[in-house]
Amino acid sequence: MSQTLKAVLVGLTATVALACTTPRALAQDAAGPSAASTETPSEPFSTGKVEAGATKSAVCSSCHGPNGNSTNPEWPRLAGQSAVYVAQQLRLFSSGIRNNPIMKPLAGTLKDQDISDIAVYYEAQTPSGLEADPSYWQAGEALYLRGDEAKEVPACVACHGPVGRGNLTGGYPALRAQQSVYVIKQLNDYASGARYTGPDVLKVNPNAAMMLTIAKRLSAEQIRDVASYVQGMR
Repeated sequence: MSQTLKAVLVGLTATVALACTTPRALAQDAAGPSAASTETPSEPFSTGKVEAGATKSAVCSSCHGPNGNSTNPEWPRLAGQSAVYVAQQLRLFSSGIRNNPIMKPLAGTLKDQDISDIAVYYEAQTPSGLEADPSYWQAGEALYLRGDEAKEVPACVACHGPVGRGNLTGGYPALRAQQSVYVIKQLNDYASGARYTGPDVLKVNPNAAMMLTIAKRLSAEQIRDVASYVQGMR
């Protein structure tokens, strides 16, 4: 067995343990014991219709691209994204908890059925591949698979999966083929606290509490590296 393969297997083994223990600890670190989740993620699968979502998402394609494959690096790719995650974020945009001057008025016009339809539509789409920066992706891969023990940063694979598909029912977002420019901005916004406003997000989106802690522990170079790696994931 090669040293590289051994290292990956060791990292994945450690990841299993982190997946069971670290997220809860990180959430408590960021939110404190009084901010425990009192709500479950929105469940769009019971009512959402892909065909209806294809029609309702037409306006979304101007930014997020055909079938959710954005070509603008500043706008996220939604193709293959968790329907639970999409539905949750649309509601956070609508309420203003996730502050975005473009998305707030658009999401505010959507009814629950619209959100469910759009969410399941995007999850059903296939993300098209992008390329990782050859200077950074290997360091990003190491962080994604093994984390950084010295900084108490868990491996990204624990929540986002070995090929970046996320956890579709648990609401952990898919990262594969995501625009690296967008990923960098979101990690920086997590670190600075700019991604969400007010304390309510810790109740409606406990996954965010983990990222508020993790992002602060990452260096600018680590953010760049892991963003490049996920952009090249298939």
